[in-house]
Amino acid sequence: MGSLLAISFLIFAVLGVPIAIVLGMSSLTAIYFGSTIPMSIIPQRMFTAADSFPLLAIPLFMIAGSLMDSGGISKRLINVAKTLVGSFTGGLAMAAVLTCMFFAAISGSGPATVAAIGGIMIPAMVHEGYDKAFAASVMAVAGAIGIIIPPSIPMVTYGVMSGVSIGGLFTGGFGPGLTVGLALMITCYVISKKRGFGGAKVPFSFSAFAKAFIGSFWALLMPVIILGGIYGGIFTPTEAAAVAVVYGLIIGLFVYRELSFKDLPKVLVSSSRTTAMIMLIIATAQVFGWIMTSERVPDAVAKSILGITDSRFAILLVINLMLLVVGCFMETNAALIILTPIFLPLVTSLGVDPLFFGIIMIVNLAVGMSTPPLGVNLYVACGIADLKLEQISRAVMPLLVANIVALFLITYIEPITMFLPNLLLK
Repeated sequence: MGSLLAISFLIFAVLGVPIAIVLGMSSLTAIYFGSTIPMSIIPQRMFTAADSFPLLAIPLFMIAGSLMDSGGISKRLINVAKTLVGSFTGGLAMAAVLTCMFFAAISGSGPATVAAIGGIMIPAMVHEGYDKAFAASVMAVAGAIGIIIPPSIPMVTYGVMSGVSIGGLFTGGFGPGLTVGLALMITCYVISKKRGFGGAKVPFSFSAFAKAFIGSFWALLMPVIILGGIYGGIFTPTEAAAVAVVYGLIIGLFVYRELSFKDLPKVLVSSSRTTAMIMLIIATAQVFGWIMTSERVPDAVAKSILGITDSRFAILLVINLMLLVVGCFMETNAALIILTPIFLPLVTSLGVDPLFFGIIMIVNLAVGMSTPPLGVNLYVACGIADLKLEQISRAVMPLLVANIVALFLITYIEPITMFLPNLLLK
């Protein structure tokens, strides 16, 4: 059954079938032709995967992000970022990265971050003389910070799969998110210095920053309410997502007044489509992962790796390299559901904290959002900039290198991730 699963998965993937269908069809093929297990196990497992209270946070965070984007939050966050770093060489590119970090604390989604910020920043960067491919690649790579800085939809998925506290994962995401963001901003500065991309003509002004900060105060307050409520024990992450929806609705309708009631159907339909896609992937991936577990694939992988080395340093290196490859071909939530049961027992046997390893997996798979052929952020950025994938692929390479350097710093300097969880949760 395991061989049938692997072969059918490769065939469907090569044919370009959507990942949710690939996972479902390969699982069906393996069970139908390779076992006597009744086919009813497939819908049962799919229902079990989706029937989870923590996963309710996914559609709620998607709706909250859409409300905040439609309510005029994006441009206010961009104003704050531009007043902070816009005067530096490459300041507009650095501001794009910084804005993605701000918006990540609202959306929880990589593609949503690229779409919300890139729609404004890519044209602005091109207008200021930045190369279009470079502008699009900055947004594609920086948008992946959307799943590293909490709230994060993949963190919810990993928490459900591993039993690790979702609130703890949210806490652990701040250090890595800042690390990745800083690495990208430094790279933007170096590239801009080399290629002559300038900063704003107006130098930094504290009064301008204060004005921009006040204008975006209600947007910046949202992650404080969400995370403060979780860590203060006021509500669970799922309840926090519901609070975020109500907060986003009130701010968009009555404070900034850029969201109207006639916009709500569009927001709900858009969020529903994305949620349906994610939940179908989660459901089919759970069946796929269950077959692998029943065939003892995790044990076989663990024995193979431990047969080569039992060094924690080397095993984390091997897992990182494997995840970088997987991220090129598989959607983030599907990869987490399938690979968590394989790798987690292995690394915990070496003394690696499950929370720490979850952040490593998420940061690693975030890189895959900007690597072809499946890099969804690349496609979103190409759509905004009207570019072909080949045009952006070369421009994105230096930024991917910076992202991978940050990944290995996060992997081997544990306090980057664990400082805040150890401080707040113990």
